[in-house]
Amino acid sequence: MKTLRLSTSEIDIARAGDIIRSGGLVAFPTETVYGLGANALDEEAVRSVYEAKGRPSDNPMIVHIADIADLDGLVEGGAFRMPPYAKILAKQMWPGPLTMVLRKNPSVPGVTTGGLDTVAIRMPMNETARKLIAEAGVPVAAPSANTSGRPSPTTAYDVLEDMDGRIDAVIMGDQCDVGIESTVIDMTGDEPIILRPGIVTKEWIEKVLRTEVSYDNSLLINIEDESEDMSGTYTDFKPRSPGMKYKHYAPKAKVRLIAGDNETFAEKVMELGVEAMREGLKPAILEYGNDANKAAHKLFADLRELDRQGYDIIFIRAIDTKGAGFGVMNRMLKSAGYDIVK
Repeated sequence: MKTLRLSTSEIDIARAGDIIRSGGLVAFPTETVYGLGANALDEEAVRSVYEAKGRPSDNPMIVHIADIADLDGLVEGGAFRMPPYAKILAKQMWPGPLTMVLRKNPSVPGVTTGGLDTVAIRMPMNETARKLIAEAGVPVAAPSANTSGRPSPTTAYDVLEDMDGRIDAVIMGDQCDVGIESTVIDMTGDEPIILRPGIVTKEWIEKVLRTEVSYDNSLLINIEDESEDMSGTYTDFKPRSPGMKYKHYAPKAKVRLIAGDNETFAEKVMELGVEAMREGLKPAILEYGNDANKAAHKLFADLRELDRQGYDIIFIRAIDTKGAGFGVMNRMLKSAGYDIVK
């Protein structure tokens, strides 16, 4: 298969929309990461996404929409019968990097939702993404446009690195602004529960809703925990959101997180770096201070670039988990397979 390189022109976006409407796959930019889009209501198209990514079929996809009216036919009862808190979030935080899990309409195929009776939906802020969805005329299921388990792509060239020859087209847009995937929040119960943290923080959502918001228990891993097995991956665990079960965001190089203050970090990097070089390994260091927005924007891009440069092991300094740092640390932990040096 030849993967087309499409521009962000109206003609090329219309062409991309036609590809999706016809059952093909198109990678496109969003404000978070590049998504791999397929018609969310076309079972065969969605299966081809799993195949292209090598993605486990029990890992639900996020359905992208261009307008609130697109919720009709996707969620139980349509847009006007959404839970009250969901209506508030849709009004205040869409379009944006926030995904809501809602009860699904029977018209949404089980292959799209990982066999669940819920569907994850988001309205992206990126203008190209919304134009593409509108041109396609169908809701677009779009996980990150990378080989499953690899760092999510934040440029079109990252997408081609993994997907060239596997998909129909890539829209060659700009680098993504945010750099990590959307916050995912379950709105099906009495209390909103964050299933995947992102740049939209728990505190931000609580301020909008004026109510308490919880984290799913699988996210509450203390980096000071002495447990050796912190992976949280269980064979009988049914993920309610992308990124909850399987190892994610991992480069080819081994990643190790280093927790501690400046002095501890410097000492550990020196010790481990020398040890790695004695073993014939090429080490690299990533350090973002406590700038969560910078870390979010650069982490995946940096991991991919260090792979291209042939590094064998990457030492990353852990950041503060306050605010957006919680979402960034979630990605760092998963990229390291929960290998933390204390």
